[in-house]
Amino acid sequence: MKGTKGIENPAFIPSSPDTPHRLSASPSQVEVSALSSDTQRESSQPQESPESHKSWEPPLPSSTAPASEERPGPQSEFEEGPCGWSNLHPQCLQRCNTPQGFLIHYCLLALTQGVVVNGLVNISISTIEKRYEMKSSLTGLISSSYDIAFCLLSLFVSFFGERGHKPRWLAFASFMIGLGALVFSLPQFFSGRYQLGSIYEDTCSTTRNSTSCTSSNSSLSNYLYVFILGQLLLGTGGTPLYTLGTAFIDDSVPTHKSSLYIGIGYSMSILGPAIGYVLGGQLLTMYIDVAMGESLALTEDDPRWLGAWWIGFLISCFIAWSLIVPFSCFPKHLPGTAKIQAGKISQTHQNKSSSLQHTDENFGKSFKDFPAALKNLMRNTVFMCLVLSTSSEALVTTGFATFLPKFIENQFGLSSSFAATLGGAVLIPGAALGQILGGVLVSKFKMTCKNTMKFALFTSGVALVLSLIFIYAKCENEPFAGVSESYNGTGELGKLTAPCNSNCSCSRSYYYPLCGIDGVQYFSPCFAGCSNSVSDKKTKAYYNCSCIEGKAEITPMADNFGFEAKAGKCETHCANLPIFLGIFFVAIIFTFMAGTPITVSILRCVNQNQRSLALGIQFMLLRLLGTIPGPIIFGVTIDSTCILWDINQCGIKGACWIYDNIKMAHMLVGIAVTCKVITIFFNGFAIFLYKPPPLNTDVSFQNQNAVVTTVAVERDLNKAGNEG
Repeated sequence: MKGTKGIENPAFIPSSPDTPHRLSASPSQVEVSALSSDTQRESSQPQESPESHKSWEPPLPSSTAPASEERPGPQSEFEEGPCGWSNLHPQCLQRCNTPQGFLIHYCLLALTQGVVVNGLVNISISTIEKRYEMKSSLTGLISSSYDIAFCLLSLFVSFFGERGHKPRWLAFASFMIGLGALVFSLPQFFSGRYQLGSIYEDTCSTTRNSTSCTSSNSSLSNYLYVFILGQLLLGTGGTPLYTLGTAFIDDSVPTHKSSLYIGIGYSMSILGPAIGYVLGGQLLTMYIDVAMGESLALTEDDPRWLGAWWIGFLISCFIAWSLIVPFSCFPKHLPGTAKIQAGKISQTHQNKSSSLQHTDENFGKSFKDFPAALKNLMRNTVFMCLVLSTSSEALVTTGFATFLPKFIENQFGLSSSFAATLGGAVLIPGAALGQILGGVLVSKFKMTCKNTMKFALFTSGVALVLSLIFIYAKCENEPFAGVSESYNGTGELGKLTAPCNSNCSCSRSYYYPLCGIDGVQYFSPCFAGCSNSVSDKKTKAYYNCSCIEGKAEITPMADNFGFEAKAGKCETHCANLPIFLGIFFVAIIFTFMAGTPITVSILRCVNQNQRSLALGIQFMLLRLLGTIPGPIIFGVTIDSTCILWDINQCGIKGACWIYDNIKMAHMLVGIAVTCKVITIFFNGFAIFLYKPPPLNTDVSFQNQNAVVTTVAVERDLNKAGNEG
């Protein structure tokens, strides 16, 4: 690297005769390299400055000298050692005592955490609602409990864990994730056998009594607190994983490799939900009480069917606990960390408004230092802009992750299970691929902090343009009797009851759509006036339907009956699904390509010993401003497009059955564009504000006892540069 170009290349620079000396710039104890490019060309040997002899620390020797001779004091800070416990260090474990070995275990834990938190929990929510008689608002509280725990603990764990033994913190995280998964499954073993109840008669019957309003006093809803406890424990385990684990990876590898390792680790946390959805979906095909030997002649099409949602949590518990031992055997720092840190170059944002604080090697070990460390980070404008950028992006990504299956289901007339499969097939691989590509490109081109932020800005801009696909992917609602179509010219729009079904005593709480041969969809066989039905292996058909016309087109079937309707929604005439999935997949890739670069930028623009706390602040605000309100905002927005609600006998509004597709598409694209614009604004503002260390100065990380306060005092830094 040439001195005239400053720190344009953040790549790892090993200790060698070609490496510029680090000078001690009194009084800041910040080691500075200030050789000119002419001096570097004249001689490949180290040139000692007279000022360096006045310093208490000798110049950096050649790579042939051991690290312990370079820095007698700071070396103990790293506590590099073999893999093992106390005096037990099996030789077979030393193969894992590398960044690659740690990354493998980190990926396994991130994968397990993603399987449980974003996979199994989400796919089990609807089953839990039915089994334990909970409202959606209560299950929404269950989903948010993880983020609540993360927000409460992230600052403290990241602050105290920065100076601690990070691998042992991850061993603790493995224990808590396993414990949380176990607790989440406990209601299955204490709630007794699932009572099926009688199936609802879905056909029209003039003798059926109208159902009276009855309130449920079941105690099953009290298991809500057990589910919340499980989520809180999972949140406690997830906190060290994404703060201390990321910082440990950044410690252990050269600068230009950090983005690649972090991208791989984050991609595993995204693949986790995909595995969780697949695993959970397969387990839901098993009956809920399979452990009790229950085997009923009941199919998944029966509304009373509940799947074995709890098995996946037990499997995840054992996997998480199996990682406790591997993490506990890693040393505080991997071998070679001190040498890697000595070769790194600081790219910390230089804030003119801040002053150079006195550094103390004990800073950060006491709780009284927490406010000062927090204040120091909050005054870093570049860091705060990047955090707000990721928070805005998290709001839209979590919203789509939650409601994309519902959007696909309603826009294109698909079943909920198939829509969830398509949503997962697009969202999860696209997000994982984006994370890996972002890390690979930043690593390959060895981008500086500023160039990394520019790269994230570019990918966010492309994602903004592609998000407009929602405007063109919209589909008109199919005809629906009582909602968008009348019953053969009778009845009123907005009312499911008409003269043709007024004597059937139909319930609006039982939504079982069927498609008539007239091309109109009906709320249920009862509201279609169908009095008889017949089933085969594939579908269920209805006849003698008083509300359906067009009987001349009926095709006789097995029993010589003319069938007028079949179970399920009418096929949509909208052909935009392949185009939508293709463009949305590319949009997801570009959206998540910015994830790893932004994380790397945050690690670079803050002081070396505040990286864990910086990640803690990032994830706390990301959840407070992004992942927690995201699903809520999307949910409220989608509910505002509802045109047919479930209203029970007591007049209480429940779930929405039918949405206005056009309005839904417009509302979602409005949210997406707004969030993308906010993301781009703060990302661009961070690029504008970012000021790297002055030209001709390389701030090294050799002296790890100089903690958290490497901020600019231009007079001292310029003086050090001139002396070099």
